[in-house]
Amino acid sequence: MAESQDDVVVASATLAATNTDDGSFRLYLAEDKRNLDCRFYSARYPEIESLVMVNVRTIADMGAYVSLLEYNNIEGLILLSELSRRRIRSINKLIRVGRNEVAMVLRVDKDKGYIDLSKRRVSPEDVAACEDRFNKAKAVHGVLRHLAERRKLYLEELYERIAWPLYKKYGHAYDAFKLALAEEASSSGSSGGVAVATTAAEEDPFASLDVPDDVITELKLYIRRRLAPQPIKIRADVEVSCFTYEGIDAIRDALFAGIAIGGEPSSIKIRLIAPPIYVLSTMTLEKDAGIALLQRAIDVIQTKIGEKGGKMDVKMAPKAVSLKEETELQAMMERLELENQEVAGDEPEVS
Repeated sequence: MAESQDDVVVASATLAATNTDDGSFRLYLAEDKRNLDCRFYSARYPEIESLVMVNVRTIADMGAYVSLLEYNNIEGLILLSELSRRRIRSINKLIRVGRNEVAMVLRVDKDKGYIDLSKRRVSPEDVAACEDRFNKAKAVHGVLRHLAERRKLYLEELYERIAWPLYKKYGHAYDAFKLALAEEASSSGSSGGVAVATTAAEEDPFASLDVPDDVITELKLYIRRRLAPQPIKIRADVEVSCFTYEGIDAIRDALFAGIAIGGEPSSIKIRLIAPPIYVLSTMTLEKDAGIALLQRAIDVIQTKIGEKGGKMDVKMAPKAVSLKEETELQAMMERLELENQEVAGDEPEVS
């Protein structure tokens, strides 16, 4: 059946992108989101001996076929001989489908698109460094992809005009994004009711980019939403006891002295798990500062309870805790509270 002229026009409009000569971005009008495909870095292929983050797709006789997550999911192969330094007894114990792995690039055939990788040549230090770089690049990608999706723009063009120049100038676009976040915070801050003056041309990493102001404004909004520092919970577990005459009063005074070390915005809270175990916690934007604050509180408690003839033992040194650890602590406290509740058999018999 022949297509009508209207159908052809609609199809052309759906797949077309507007051309611009005024420096603005090209718009993508299709609904299949092909405009959102793009690698993280300007190079189309990784360098030999560089580290890349891959996702395992399938496992075959030759090795594991993977997708290079930072390079728009192009395919690579981790050879069987490059999976481990040790004898391979079970390949499934070394690598699993669906899991992300850090690999080293051995060979790149740009003509045929072949990329050979190694897992056994990656050290634990390499893994940590690659994961940190990947997580930063993934955050940058998420911000730009959201902007491209909202405005129907080509993601690759956003990379060409925003991210890749920032990678070149600052080493990593994430660092430039964080700098923009800090610059915005300082320019909107105040001291004694007087706005803090900033030189935006020197401090704003976006000032030199050839990007419309409205796009930069929206980009900064997404950066503020996605990359603003999130509060971290720092926790320490201590055992405080005192068997002298002052007893519980000495413990209370020592704990209150520890609480007094905190202040706004980093207040310290102390909860009783079960005598004589107590939990100290604080919320902070700076992990090291929060750990140092709790350590000072512990030192004060130890000094105060020692003066009264008591003692304190640190069961868990101050550290950042995850949601899982906090959930486990809450469950344990609820269980202990339930166990301590009086039941019918606890009541004395009346004769």
